[in-house]
Amino acid sequence: MKTFKKIPALVIAVIALVLVNYLASIAHQRYDLTQDKRYTLSDPAKAVIDQIKSPFIIDVFLEGDFPPEFRKLQNETRYLLEEISNYNPHVTFTVSNPVEDGKDPNVIAQQFASFGMTPLPLTVKRNGEETKQTIFPWATANHQGKAVPVSLIKNIAGASPEQFVYASIQNLEYAFIDGFNRLLNAKTKRIAVLKDNGELPDAKIADMFLKLGETYSIAPFPMDAVTQDPEKTLRALQNTFDLVVVAKPTKAFTDEQKFVLDQYTLNGGNSLWLIDAVAMENDSLRNVDGKAFAFRRDLNLNDLFFKYGIRINPVLIKDLYSAPLSLASGDGSQSKYQELPWFYQPVTPSFNTHPINTNIERPIRFNYANQIELLNNSSSIEKTVLLSSSVLTKLEGMPKAISLDEIGIEPNQEDYQAGPQPLAVLLEGKFDSAFKNRVQPFKLDSVRFRESATNSSKMVIIADGDLIANDVDAKGNPLELGFDYLTRKQYGNKEFLLNTVNYLLDDNGLINIRSKDIALPFLDTPKVVNNINKWQALTIGLPLVFLFIFGGVFFALRKRKYAR
Repeated sequence: MKTFKKIPALVIAVIALVLVNYLASIAHQRYDLTQDKRYTLSDPAKAVIDQIKSPFIIDVFLEGDFPPEFRKLQNETRYLLEEISNYNPHVTFTVSNPVEDGKDPNVIAQQFASFGMTPLPLTVKRNGEETKQTIFPWATANHQGKAVPVSLIKNIAGASPEQFVYASIQNLEYAFIDGFNRLLNAKTKRIAVLKDNGELPDAKIADMFLKLGETYSIAPFPMDAVTQDPEKTLRALQNTFDLVVVAKPTKAFTDEQKFVLDQYTLNGGNSLWLIDAVAMENDSLRNVDGKAFAFRRDLNLNDLFFKYGIRINPVLIKDLYSAPLSLASGDGSQSKYQELPWFYQPVTPSFNTHPINTNIERPIRFNYANQIELLNNSSSIEKTVLLSSSVLTKLEGMPKAISLDEIGIEPNQEDYQAGPQPLAVLLEGKFDSAFKNRVQPFKLDSVRFRESATNSSKMVIIADGDLIANDVDAKGNPLELGFDYLTRKQYGNKEFLLNTVNYLLDDNGLINIRSKDIALPFLDTPKVVNNINKWQALTIGLPLVFLFIFGGVFFALRKRKYAR
């Protein structure tokens, strides 16, 4: 009889449980309680994910028994993909170990490398022994028969494992959304790389444009065509390309070429200028006496830049915060390379003052940089200094004899009081023509001459052409931009320029995702080692003490109750 009376309550409980589960399956909500909202997708990320209208599959190859730092990366990757999948059910993901089931890791590594996905070798300490382990921190995004690789790590030379993982987690959302964008909006923007004015050879700019080529269409643009049909050249430039890149020209521009570039800007075109106003190369110093002569390089661009509100002065910047120069000492097989400070190679950090220079972990290296002077002659142009030298700066006028003997001289800090000098400047707004109230180099027929722009344009001017130049190895193969082949140091040039191009092409969403700041708590290992006994007592011993106290009180109360 008692059992019969309990049945209705049991049935009600089961029905309520089923109802609650059903309601949870059709209407549920995720709450991000972290202070930095690391598990909340940014609006630019959602805008890209919203474009996915059919099955979108992500394969992650980060499964296995990893060191604690990489388990954190593994977990954060899973959390992010769960959030993406929850936001758009068309997105699904799987996590797998590519070397499970007894497969040969070396064979798998070769297969991954053939698709541009480089494995990561690790040295793992377990039970006092070091073992080698290869992991594959990659994912692939697959959509409508196409696939793109997504790197889950962000390399930082010389970083600790914690810093390495922190930077990788910081970059996760950007890495996936950038991969999604490459699949969904493949190469809708076009970049023109100007030629015929003595710009850097293809091998020296290969790494940068190979990376940009994953997202944008890249094409060389011959400026010699201006001499044949300048108006046709202007039409081709402004009707086809969204961005012009001028990478270290060494030959002066003609007035006709400047006029084409000027009118391209006033019709809404964006541009990236990497200019050397002084002719000087490190290779010139690698001769018998280690001396070279630096002199002014006239590119015939002063009037153009002056009208836009800046001037690149033909002076060299010496900075006490600088990158080392690798020099050989000794003869023959006894020779050794030494890294010595070279003040003509300023190194500047990014100060997070603009989306372009935000969250760039490595400093940016310049090489024989010049001073950019900001002018007050153009109120319609907003100027933003993106990078500048340190306060301990000295300006060297031209012409100037430069010798490697300067390396051995102790600098006098009182000589380095010029203060921070702008090295990279962003110009935004409605530009006025440099040919306003001047005779035009050629007459326009089908294209309207503009004295003032009706639409805003953006322009970044960098006073160092080598900022975009990658090193090449002994076989002539291009190395990663920002990697110094001789000193084996990595700089942030590539990341800065990628951000710059993203911004100039209005891919602000990608930049804003990259700028998202995540605060990850890491253990202070030395502090933990020094206080390990205290923490063991607090985390293991103290709970046991409370357990014994609670048990004793409970037993005493129970004994007292039933003793009556």
